[in-house]
Amino acid sequence: MTDLQTRSPYASNPADSRGRQHAQPGPSGEQRGPRDVFQRDRDRIIHSTGFRRLRHKTQVFISPDGDHDRVRLTHSLEVAQIGRTIARALGLNEDLTEALCLAHDIGHPPFGHAGEKALKAALADHGGFDHNGQTLRMVTLLDSPYPRFAGLNLSWETLEGLAKHNGPVTAPGWALAEADAAFPLDLGTHASLEAQVAAVADDIAYDNHDIDDGLRAGLLTLDRLLAEEPFIAATWERVSAAYPDVSEELRARELVRSQIGAMVNDVIEQTRATIAETNPASVDDVRNAGRTIAGFSSQMARDERALKSFMYANLYHHDAQLAAADAAETVIAGLYDAYAHDPQLIDADWFDRLPSAQPGRARHIADYIAGMTDRFACARFAEIYGKQALPAILRPA
Repeated sequence: MTDLQTRSPYASNPADSRGRQHAQPGPSGEQRGPRDVFQRDRDRIIHSTGFRRLRHKTQVFISPDGDHDRVRLTHSLEVAQIGRTIARALGLNEDLTEALCLAHDIGHPPFGHAGEKALKAALADHGGFDHNGQTLRMVTLLDSPYPRFAGLNLSWETLEGLAKHNGPVTAPGWALAEADAAFPLDLGTHASLEAQVAAVADDIAYDNHDIDDGLRAGLLTLDRLLAEEPFIAATWERVSAAYPDVSEELRARELVRSQIGAMVNDVIEQTRATIAETNPASVDDVRNAGRTIAGFSSQMARDERALKSFMYANLYHHDAQLAAADAAETVIAGLYDAYAHDPQLIDADWFDRLPSAQPGRARHIADYIAGMTDRFACARFAEIYGKQALPAILRPA
């Protein structure tokens, strides 16, 4: 945790937290260890079942065969490392930043965005589906380890950051709207700087680590990356000049590290400049600044957008990736259809809690599917439709 003497006045202070939705003393009112509210939030997230399931949920590669391919869990850990580095440099609360980084993907269904697309279509008549709203639903309702209330009972500041890390929310989906109605999160304002840092740390992590995974998988080529992305090419020249006698593979790994370092330094420098310009004296000044404070410089933002466009064209929309995504959508759509027509196929504890009317019934089925890992979804699909019905690209090697 950043020392109170060095924490900036616009940082989130655990002593000033707006608290939790549910009062939660221990059996005798005791506190479990010398942790503040944000440290407890981080620990609750790490110990949650939703966080553990991220180890078998898609990041880029669906049902990855490679031992070194990233999954949602390793991505979240990498985001947390980058987020803490930036938060420390800016004098922000590192524990809140880490909690937000670790929890930001907990609402992702199996197979990442392909699974999300399938659930959105399945719930088209019942409010739709989005992973950010599902994250709030997970931590406030579905992941329930406590005896007296549902959810992880995270602090207001952590919930606010998860809801608004990409900025004010003017038209929340049903899941986020329900969470906000139960514990109002001031959706019309910006979030804390810790949440803003978590958002940009997410961008930095997947922009660069997806390059690493794409090169290793052979879906990206270094030659094409360097030819089409001048920002990357300039870093490659510096790396090659510094390490002319090492293999291309090692230089490529150094390239990724250097890119992360350049982006982190840019965010720190630009955010300091924006802080000086807006002059926030408190975290509420940050919320009411009317703009995002933490982020890239204008030049780095252009470079980052260009890199994203390249990655979509050459990795995320690669023919092999699209084929895997189609297969994943088939599995998720098939599971939803099966459970909607015969709810007794759902696990008994979920069936016992199945609402009798819509839209609650459809949303409950989607909650069940969204909580699955990739491999559990494949296994349940094979149980229902037969092993040969499972798309070949998703079958175990």
